[in-house]
Amino acid sequence: MAQVTFSDANGHQSVLDVPSGTSIMEAAVDNGIDGIDGQCGGRLICATCHVFLEAVEGPAPPGLDADEDDMLDYTAVQRRPNSRLSCRLVMGEGPGALIVGLPDTQT
Repeated sequence: MAQVTFSDANGHQSVLDVPSGTSIMEAAVDNGIDGIDGQCGGRLICATCHVFLEAVEGPAPPGLDADEDDMLDYTAVQRRPNSRLSCRLVMGEGPGALIVGLPDTQT
């Protein structure tokens, strides 16, 4: 299980323990984290789960693939070098920690 810290645009932080095999988007939506909509349910067609991957401790999450890279061009806020779609950030085995920044809007 890994720990994910969500930091919103106002600096408010929420921390969740996320089991392996669970995406950050699923964990956020299931736990009512404001700032991640996940309108498509993780099918990589909406870009409403955009986050900024700020820090990683432990195993690195899967890398950016071509489909995610293309979809990041359609986010509601300006894409950054550390932009990711949280539906594609699936927690691996073992401990670790991530800090993700949330954009001020997803739509």
